[in-house]
Amino acid sequence: MTRFPAYLRSKVQAGLTLLWTLRLPLIQWTSPARLVSTTLQETLGGKVSEYTYVDFCAGAGGPTPYIEQHLNKQLELLSNNEKAYKRAVGTSNGRSDEMDADPSVDFVLTDIAPHLEAWEVAAKKSDNLHFIPTSVDAANAPPNLLRALSRGAKSNKKVFRLFNLAFHHFDDPLAEKILRNTLATSDGFGIFELQARTLSSFLTITLIWPLMLLVSPFYFWDSPRHLFFTYIIPIIPFVMVFDGYVSSLRTRSAAEVMAMIRKVGGSEGWEFRSGSECHTYPTGEMTWFIGVKKA
Repeated sequence: MTRFPAYLRSKVQAGLTLLWTLRLPLIQWTSPARLVSTTLQETLGGKVSEYTYVDFCAGAGGPTPYIEQHLNKQLELLSNNEKAYKRAVGTSNGRSDEMDADPSVDFVLTDIAPHLEAWEVAAKKSDNLHFIPTSVDAANAPPNLLRALSRGAKSNKKVFRLFNLAFHHFDDPLAEKILRNTLATSDGFGIFELQARTLSSFLTITLIWPLMLLVSPFYFWDSPRHLFFTYIIPIIPFVMVFDGYVSSLRTRSAAEVMAMIRKVGGSEGWEFRSGSECHTYPTGEMTWFIGVKKA
């Protein structure tokens, strides 16, 4: 969408962010953004708090602020339950540093074209959400990336790269460069897509149009122009559906991602897992591919 007017592009991005955070009764048990958080927690297990999570294609922010909120809420809940248990059974040994340890993790927004205004607004809402104000090329990211944070974070933690609805944008040569750099400069990465090359995915994407007609008055009531380009001249739902079709055709399977990793090399000492989760019953699937460097 490089030639797409900036104003309309921002409205389409707002619609895509809504799809990440929306939870529809009966057909969605949770929002896709929370599903990413849950998948990270279940896949990484107790090591989930060892990382700083860096979104390498954050755009205007996307789902990352919502993933951060949910994951840190879950980590805080687990920490509080553990503290309560230790107090109950008397196993804390009176160590205040152990009881007061901060369980939260940091998330960092980056992009080759930083959206500073949107990021500043998002970062003000959480002490655990940061951004790098300069351009970051996912294919050529430095190993000391976290030194460039907009404000202090737990930079002593390992780096986990996030690609939320982004990896399909890269053609094969660029995707290989990104994977090569990722394996060389990070400790883990996750690729999350809300679509795939399946008929069920195309059906789900088709339903985005009527969905946006249904929910836009509730979420964009304060933007008459957004409503105009949804109902009168429906550019926003058209672009969202058309872009979704193209994204489905470009989305790689786990086997294809794994083949690219083998091609670029450097994966010795890494573990890879993949899977899919239903984000919208019965046809919407979130696919994920996670790689973690062994300790």
